[in-house]
Amino acid sequence: MSNTYDVIIIGSGPGGYIAAIRAAQLGLKTAIVEREHLAGICSNWGCIPTKALLRSAEVLHLSEHAKAYGLKLEGTVTPDIEAIVKRSRGIAERMNGGVGFLMKKNKVDIIWGEAKLTKPGEIVVSKTKKKIVEPQGPIPKNTLGEGTYTAKHIIVATGARPRALPGIEPDGKLIWTYFEAMKPETMPKSLLVMGSGAIGIEFASFYRTMGVDVTVVEVMKTVMPVEDAEISAFAKKQFDKQGMKILLEAKVTKVDKAADSITAHVELKDGKVEKITADRMISAVGVQGNIENLGLEELGVKTDRGCIVIDGYGKTNVAGVYAIGDVAGPPMLAHKAEHEAVICVEKIAGLKNVHPMDKLKIPGCTYCNPQVASVGLTEAKAKEQGLDIRVGRFPFVANGKAIALGEDQGMVKTIFDKKTGELLGAHLVGAEVTELIQGFVVAMNLETTEEELMHTIFPHPTISETLKESVLDAYGRALNA
Repeated sequence: MSNTYDVIIIGSGPGGYIAAIRAAQLGLKTAIVEREHLAGICSNWGCIPTKALLRSAEVLHLSEHAKAYGLKLEGTVTPDIEAIVKRSRGIAERMNGGVGFLMKKNKVDIIWGEAKLTKPGEIVVSKTKKKIVEPQGPIPKNTLGEGTYTAKHIIVATGARPRALPGIEPDGKLIWTYFEAMKPETMPKSLLVMGSGAIGIEFASFYRTMGVDVTVVEVMKTVMPVEDAEISAFAKKQFDKQGMKILLEAKVTKVDKAADSITAHVELKDGKVEKITADRMISAVGVQGNIENLGLEELGVKTDRGCIVIDGYGKTNVAGVYAIGDVAGPPMLAHKAEHEAVICVEKIAGLKNVHPMDKLKIPGCTYCNPQVASVGLTEAKAKEQGLDIRVGRFPFVANGKAIALGEDQGMVKTIFDKKTGELLGAHLVGAEVTELIQGFVVAMNLETTEEELMHTIFPHPTISETLKESVLDAYGRALNA
């Protein structure tokens, strides 16, 4: 078998495997290098298995409130953490096997090992230091291995890993990253979460629903600081009602470890230090790109703050070397990586009308309870840019479907350019808003105006009607509030 390809992708996460599939569809001879498991962090340790955990938490929450729905449950419903984790890991394995099937279907060669760029157009693959998780099912295993491989185009899609703060590094036992948080051997009675971004707040939500005493420490002024301030404030009120303790404008400065607990020294806004003892702590202070040991420095590939610098098409400053996904910088989202992969490969293949990605039109979703989803400018950002805006709001408490579901705590906020009617941003909090946000994403991508949204017929009864009502409210025309 020839070791020469048109395209070689290093890493098989959402960016990598989608790049491989699109390249194969376009007739390019393609191989993908993977050191551990197909489908990357997202399907094995991130996006998918965490949603499985959160689904278990949602079912538990509903069972605990069965009486509100006119249902009687005999006995007490209690979480079985071993079974919950087993279900989550089983789903991860299924996703891993699914990507293996897609590689076989699209005739993409799998090279198991760790890749290093030795010069433009060439990589050397060595034996991996990781334990290879081979996909299940009738899929060729260990298709290729150690050796030298060449390709005119090499795409780096090596993803990212949890960031560690000096002196508060995760140890896998008392201080967890999302890896350990996803598969606890026993349920802790208390938990401190450092960081309230998507990862931190999702785990905080999961463990709180499981009955754990949860404290969240966030250095910024708002929980989920990238979100619109009004949405963040709404979400925080719901977290407070659930019994979650949230400390804002606070930071963990030191952690003392005992045999089976930690004590965090938390510096508060006023400079005072509060000591918080918990069974376990999750470090969720962001992620950093996997750029080490790839030969990038030797080739002169430009990096910035732990990520590879690229143009709008995934090109680096070195000819024939590209980067996509988390390793190429924020926003570090699976769907951004997938779209970036398609853009990069289609540009390589010479397709016409390939456009750089508009990062303002990338939706962000957090699957806590309540869910949070957004796209575009926040109200504060729009004002910072000097835009004259109209803002619409509509509460779930005025929506029939939300009331019927017992999910009336939520809201939709829309931001329009007053002069042109352009939708600048949309921000949602409440039940299933991660499924609703795409309506606004499509609208923004099609450059839809407020008038077109107002004349769109939404089905009744649905929570989606809140989207239209928010638009109407921005123009003083809300019908149901």
